[in-house]
Amino acid sequence: MSTGTDPLAPLADLPGVPEAVAEVRKAVDRLYGHRVMRRRASEVTSEAALRGARASAALDGADWPLEEVRRRTDFSADAQARTVGGALRISAEAGQLLSTWRHSPLQVLARLHLLAVGDADPSAGRPRRPGEPAANAFPAELDAVEGVGAPVAGGAEVVELPPAPSAEESAARLDQLSQLLAARAEGAAGGTPALVVAAVVHGELLALRPFGEHNGVIARAAQRIVLIAEGLDPKAICPAEVGFAELGTAAYRQALLGYLGGTPDGMARWIAHCGAALRLGVRESTAVCEAMQRGMV
Repeated sequence: MSTGTDPLAPLADLPGVPEAVAEVRKAVDRLYGHRVMRRRASEVTSEAALRGARASAALDGADWPLEEVRRRTDFSADAQARTVGGALRISAEAGQLLSTWRHSPLQVLARLHLLAVGDADPSAGRPRRPGEPAANAFPAELDAVEGVGAPVAGGAEVVELPPAPSAEESAARLDQLSQLLAARAEGAAGGTPALVVAAVVHGELLALRPFGEHNGVIARAAQRIVLIAEGLDPKAICPAEVGFAELGTAAYRQALLGYLGGTPDGMARWIAHCGAALRLGVRESTAVCEAMQRGMV
């Protein structure tokens, strides 16, 4: 059972959530115990960052083959290339932002946005202002299709997400989220499993869409930072982004609707979806470890 004063604690006891937390913990522990991790952990981390960035860019509409991402050196040619480049910059730097995240999550989010759009963009690093629109949580070109990876079970119709809250409301809720995370870092609140905290941060950023664009890749990077900060994935070797892409944008959207609804069942479904994505990320890195062990990498 969850304890403490953390306002997120009740989420850990929702139906199905303890099981999701336990399954994730077991999968992550198994990966960290792989014999390759004793000798080549840094290589696994680098590969996870690359694969996570590729998948996150795919979810933002730039679905490039992994080898193309690995081969390219110029990411300025067009919008898709810039999306991939931004995802790579974010993935490479996310682990270095940990100390700042613990006392100023908003500063880290601003940095992630700058990395996503590039410093030449006048909006880089700042949330949207009153009257400025927020881009869709999922790119328009993916709204009309079943999405990256698997479709929603049973061929369910894609449901439109509600519009983002106003810039004022978004800023207020973002400040509340930042205060909650800072309190956890200071030990004033805690006890809630890392998966639950990461899922809430991810879902809230997709709900608020605090920046004019690239909110998806920023939300997924924030989830990764939380998993590092909370000690579940300290070496950043579990690319949940790969799992979200494999499960598909339609399933991603449906799960997010559960979070946006705020009901116990909806919140539980969102947390379970994040857990399933993380386990698939573990599977991806386990395959990398196995390939390294066989001398194929």
